[in-house]
Amino acid sequence: MGKFAGSVTLITGASSGIGAAVAREVARQGGDVVLAARREERLRALADEIEAMGCRALVARCDVARDGDLEAVVRKAGDTFGRIDYVVANAGFGVVGDFSELQLEDYRRQFETNVFGVLRTVEATREELIATRGCLAIVGSVNGCVPLPGTSPYSMSKFAVHALASCLWYELRPHGVGVVLIAPGFVQSEIRQVDNRGVHHPRAPDHIPRWLAMGSEKAARRIVRALRRRPRLELITGHARIAVFLERHFPWIFHPAVYLFKVKARARRG
Repeated sequence: MGKFAGSVTLITGASSGIGAAVAREVARQGGDVVLAARREERLRALADEIEAMGCRALVARCDVARDGDLEAVVRKAGDTFGRIDYVVANAGFGVVGDFSELQLEDYRRQFETNVFGVLRTVEATREELIATRGCLAIVGSVNGCVPLPGTSPYSMSKFAVHALASCLWYELRPHGVGVVLIAPGFVQSEIRQVDNRGVHHPRAPDHIPRWLAMGSEKAARRIVRALRRRPRLELITGHARIAVFLERHFPWIFHPAVYLFKVKARARRG
């Protein structure tokens, strides 16, 4: 009997990367899943994998940036499973570039998905989680702790959801609901192949060395473990831990190093 047997986990952004890997890991541990994302054909292929593992998978096409979509997903999950025990608010992408090159619309687009998309997810699933005394995982980023040049829209959005997770930890705790902030560093996913308008370019090179990026399966195992253990913060990847530690405790080393080594996000125009 798996550790997630008898439970239902709703995952946004489940069509690729961390979201898809979390869905597979939950199923490996015996749990049923609700797969929510825009790319329905990918969700159906993932659902076939999960059902071959002996678990149930509900495909729910959803755009977290659109009002009403999450509520429809929750109703569909209720009709199918009757409960939601875990929620992973994972959907998001990154708008990058120098401030001087960006427009206000770039920031609005970033916040609509990364911030308001998380808010819509929490709003739609709050009562379900209270009913099951479940757990909410909000996927932030190490850039929500350590902003870098060229990442102002993305870092701002992740700072915002980090604050949201902290507030919700206090507010939902009396209801028996856990809130976990997941802060990954570099993880193997499609996010660095997505342009500033949210369009995926599968042939775009990923400039992060593979040795530096943690595999999505390993990251998923840590996220699923965090859903069970409910820490307030789960930093994923060793380099994320090092960066946060240096920025907090040795800023006189970290900040000059950013300049010295010209650490900067590579712009993705869109």
